[in-house]
Amino acid sequence: MDDTDAWPEEADAKTGSAFDNVQIEITVAVGRTRPALRDLLRMGQDAVLTLDRRVDDPVELFVGDRLVARGELQELEGDQAGQLAVRLTEVADVTSEL
Repeated sequence: MDDTDAWPEEADAKTGSAFDNVQIEITVAVGRTRPALRDLLRMGQDAVLTLDRRVDDPVELFVGDRLVARGELQELEGDQAGQLAVRLTEVADVTSEL
C-alpha cells in the first residue's frame, strides 16, 4: 500500500494529524445588544446599535458556540492596509477535548 492509501491512524504517524488541513470557521464577537423587536423593525439605514462593550475591550473568538480565544482588534498596515485582524491575547486549551 502506498502513502495515498494509508488509513487515518497511519497518516497521523507520518504527518502529525489527519485533520491538519481541515479549515474551520471562526466567529469574532465584538459585542452584543438586545433591542426590543419593535425598535429593531423601526431601524433603517444609518441607525446605530449600541453594544455592551467599548472599542478597546477584548473580542471573543468562537468555533461554533465554543469560546476558543480572546484578542484585540487591529488594522493591518502595508499592502494589507485597512484589513481588520485580531491579535490573540488568550487561547483556550482545546486539544485535550479533541
